[in-house]
Amino acid sequence: MSSLLTKLNDRQIRYITKGILVGMLTGVIVSLFRLGVEIILENIIHLYKFFHSEPLWLIPWVFVSIGVAIIIGLFIKSEPNIKGSGIPQVEGQVQGVVHTSWWSILWKKFVSGLLAIGFGLFLGREGPSIQLGASIGSGVSKLTKGDEIEENVLLSSGAGAGLAAAFNAPIAGLLFVLEEVHHNFSPLVAITTFASAITANFVSLTIFGLAPVLDIGAITSLPIQYYIYLPLLGIFLGIGGWFYNKVLLDVLPKFYQLFSFIPVHFNSVIPLLLVIPIGYYLPEIIGGGSGIVVQFTEWNLSLAVLVGLFIFRFIFSMVSYGASVPGGIFLPILSLGALLGALFAQFMITYFQMDPQYLTHFILFAMAGYFTAIGKAPLTAILLVTEMVGGLNQLMPLAVVSLTAYITADILDVKPIYESLLEKLLPADNNVIISKPYSFVHTVEPNSLLSGKSIQEIDWPEEVIISSMRRGNEHIVPHGQTFIHVGDHLIITCDLKKASAVRKLLKEHQI
Repeated sequence: MSSLLTKLNDRQIRYITKGILVGMLTGVIVSLFRLGVEIILENIIHLYKFFHSEPLWLIPWVFVSIGVAIIIGLFIKSEPNIKGSGIPQVEGQVQGVVHTSWWSILWKKFVSGLLAIGFGLFLGREGPSIQLGASIGSGVSKLTKGDEIEENVLLSSGAGAGLAAAFNAPIAGLLFVLEEVHHNFSPLVAITTFASAITANFVSLTIFGLAPVLDIGAITSLPIQYYIYLPLLGIFLGIGGWFYNKVLLDVLPKFYQLFSFIPVHFNSVIPLLLVIPIGYYLPEIIGGGSGIVVQFTEWNLSLAVLVGLFIFRFIFSMVSYGASVPGGIFLPILSLGALLGALFAQFMITYFQMDPQYLTHFILFAMAGYFTAIGKAPLTAILLVTEMVGGLNQLMPLAVVSLTAYITADILDVKPIYESLLEKLLPADNNVIISKPYSFVHTVEPNSLLSGKSIQEIDWPEEVIISSMRRGNEHIVPHGQTFIHVGDHLIITCDLKKASAVRKLLKEHQI
């Protein structure tokens, strides 16, 4: 037993060590990406302000933008998996239904993401950062000759590290992997991702300093008499999340069908041309939207202006993302949520005499609630907003709003946005995937039909082998009479092209 524990500890140490390496590399790459986006965007904003005194320069700028669209299009044509945020692709990799070249993704996503986000499209850096981190994790595993289980874990840890470095949010990075990517708790995934996220965050803090990403200063606790407004805000955001998903998944593809004369990989020319008049007249609002959140309280906007600004950012966020350019929806969702929170709070201030000093509070609550309604990941949303503003005294109201938004979205049958995007990404016939053995980890949950039964009692899907089992720190070689307990981690091996169907069957039948 002692030799087994020693071997197991060595295994854990190996994973943690590689996780730290993944976190260090991801911290450097994502920080450079984040810095590059900020520098390019800042200079683009200055350029648009310069155009006010020299408007004729807008003519050559149109051709520059078309050139950038062509460059991005050529990258997408050569590597289609860099399209969009990259989070659906990462989830697909974990599930074994999407297969990518880590090096191709790494450098092409980096360069094309810099161009798309830096030139002012309403896109976020977090999706590309997550995919960059996942590519680094996959690359480290391949270069160190790890097996499929290790590559899966390191890919996940790199994704968490990418989010941590993008937002200085290591705990949110960990929760994102467990809640959004894996949908279960695996101790090995958790400890490896935690090591990666902390390391990446340390690198990011070294470069950008200790100030939180949304540095809005100290925030007082919300008085208890205003808690009655929180469920109302959650319901409002849940309905808003349903509308967002509906437009993104159903309406947006029809919009881009109107431009079928443009090759799909060159669709970025549409938002890159449309952003020019926006940048000329309102340079302060281009980009992902983090700057808007910080300036809300200073602007003191009316209800009408807030409604107009939300509609404007909502539409152009959709147009930006619908072009399938390398950029995320994470940050735009948070900025749209902030606008809805400001709108709700301004309504309460105007008509119900709420104290104006609590406007900022409702902006933060709505950021978490809106992301929860759309992404269906409430813990990630709560911790992400908490870490982004650098305070822990708002956890209770954040939880109330997020829970209410989640329930409302559930009643409206809102599916998690990244899962829905992954389904659209996959071909209708998964048999196009080259067949080979594939292993993944399945965690036995409290409501699972597996709990308390032996392996031979379960009607497993065809061609499935339970190759290994972990119970706490114990490694078990299973056989037909091995009983399964809640919390066990089963290493399931099946044909690669059937991995997605097997996972779906396990989930549907609560196996």
